[in-house]
Amino acid sequence: MKYVIVIVRVLLGLQFVVFGSNAFLKFIPMPEMHGQAGAFITALVSSGYMYVIVALQMLGGLCLLLGARFVPLGLTLLGPVIVNIVLYHLFLDTQGLPMAIIVAALALFLLWIYRFKFPAIFQP
Repeated sequence: MKYVIVIVRVLLGLQFVVFGSNAFLKFIPMPEMHGQAGAFITALVSSGYMYVIVALQMLGGLCLLLGARFVPLGLTLLGPVIVNIVLYHLFLDTQGLPMAIIVAALALFLLWIYRFKFPAIFQP
């Protein structure tokens, strides 16, 4: 089980660091978005709000990669980002919904494993 936890932690951390870095370095081409999804992303980028999200995403991913001590901080930073990713794909762009659900499931798995670090949430 120890190896599974490390693999999930590293995969989730790498995903957020790589895709967060892409917002600044543009090494993965982004397809053009249309309709409500395109308008939403355009508004986030033009307002500068997207850069805050990307910074939190990269910081949370780095926390997951650094080791078990920083996983609770990483999960705390990534929690709202993951919720918004799932909601975006649920309501605006259903094409990426399977990947969003996988990311959410991996994060929930880590949250369950590290539940002893979050006593106010998991204890009555």
